[in-house]
Amino acid sequence: MLVADSGSVVVFVNEAAGLVFPDVRAGSALVGVVPTWLSDAHARRLVPVPVPVPVPAPRPPDSAPDRIVQGQVGDRTYEAHPTAGDDGTVVWWLVDDTDHRLAREALRMERERTAFLTESSNLFLSSLNLERCMDVAAQMASEHLADAALVIAPSNGPELPVVTCLRGGTPASSRVAGAPEEVPGLGEALQGFPPVPSRWIDPSTAPAWLIPEGFGEVGSIVITPLPGHGVPAGALILLRGTRSPAFTEAEEVFARLFAARAGAAMSAARLYSEQASITDTLMRELLPPSLHQVSGVEYAGGYRPAKDHERVGGDFYDVHPAGVEGEASLIVLGDVCGKGLEAAVMTGKIRTTLHALLPMADDHQRVLSLLNTSLLNTHNARFATMVLASAAREGSAVKLRLTSAGHPAPLIVRADGRVEEAPTQGTLVGALPEVTAETVPVTLAPGETCVLYTDGITEARGGPLGGSMFGETRLRRALTECAGMPAEAVVERVHMLASQWVGAGRHDDMAVVVISAPRTNHLSAVNGHTRGRFTT
Repeated sequence: MLVADSGSVVVFVNEAAGLVFPDVRAGSALVGVVPTWLSDAHARRLVPVPVPVPVPAPRPPDSAPDRIVQGQVGDRTYEAHPTAGDDGTVVWWLVDDTDHRLAREALRMERERTAFLTESSNLFLSSLNLERCMDVAAQMASEHLADAALVIAPSNGPELPVVTCLRGGTPASSRVAGAPEEVPGLGEALQGFPPVPSRWIDPSTAPAWLIPEGFGEVGSIVITPLPGHGVPAGALILLRGTRSPAFTEAEEVFARLFAARAGAAMSAARLYSEQASITDTLMRELLPPSLHQVSGVEYAGGYRPAKDHERVGGDFYDVHPAGVEGEASLIVLGDVCGKGLEAAVMTGKIRTTLHALLPMADDHQRVLSLLNTSLLNTHNARFATMVLASAAREGSAVKLRLTSAGHPAPLIVRADGRVEEAPTQGTLVGALPEVTAETVPVTLAPGETCVLYTDGITEARGGPLGGSMFGETRLRRALTECAGMPAEAVVERVHMLASQWVGAGRHDDMAVVVISAPRTNHLSAVNGHTRGRFTT
């Protein structure tokens, strides 16, 4: 505590205040022996306030006569609380506020850092795109941690994928033909080793590719790994110019907290990208093929999975063209028990097995028996129904051999609109030790059609009350109206009517394959030349 009079002369100073202000003595002028913030605060209290004052002029907070003032004394912070005496003196009670100030500062900084990490996490979680995650990491780091930031991803080639961002700028992607060994700590960071302290890195040795264009001279560098899920996700490089303070140890620790979030996001994005690529590759093998005219026979197919957001399911179809011109092609349409991805995997196994059995495609019974044996020997308990059709062009007609194995019999649409059911039937595949199936011949005249379909069409529930099945009667009626139509049009018509019947309701997988004897010119290659033959 110290006391000063109206002339800014020290009247009294106690022992504790004397330790804080060694030059203060009773009788000495206040100015020059105490910090300016304290002497100015005392002087302001001596300024008379005009009376009356119609509208008091606003004053800064620290200019009020009874306001507490605060300031530095060396490395400590003090609050000065004034108490006015009746004799014009002012008693200044000094309170050491350093610990409270440091605590408040630490709390403020912790709140800012927590908000920054929360914002970063939200941005990282909003995307599973690797390039987007790298952009976010570089931009957030340059805005909050450094003057510039570089995010480097691992690479097996000679070039490093790099995203660079200056404070206030936008991220820029590039590929740099630089060696990580040129930068101390970068090679180790890319391999996931603990970071090298920034004080061990000489900024003057930084290669040109590490310094963003227009950045200027580098004052300090922090290099920290981006930890991933089991493998390193890359490295984060923070740069500060010579005009900015060097990185502190606490800032390096905080940078590693940010890097952990960025690395996790980049690792997840890379894993998602790899899995998506694998899924797309496998999905291409599971998707139904695009059908067209083969050896003078017109084919068309359509497939709708049970769930609109899925691309594959338990229904499948294939057309295997004959290896020799003029021989029969094999058409397969099947329905695996169940739906979704597991059923789609089973369809993939069946389609692969059938492809291996193509050399004996003319013998439908043998193909079905071998397929049945293969399915019984697998751990998958699923079974399937299917129809095999061998189709070959003979003159203007198409000769078919049809075999049903537990599947709805194919429907034949004649030129006059009559709809006939092919008299073939058989047992399921993959359920019993033996498969028995009956093969029947069918001839299609020009403009006539054979329709193979799965029970997802006839068992589709909908209609006015939402619970009635589409049924075979409606299917036959629809096919009667399709007489003479191209194969593609028949497929579209059947799918449209079934979809309208179901509406927004649930349904099973739906698949349709149409085999037609076309009315158009039939072109065949003979001795390398094309010969046309008109059919009606």
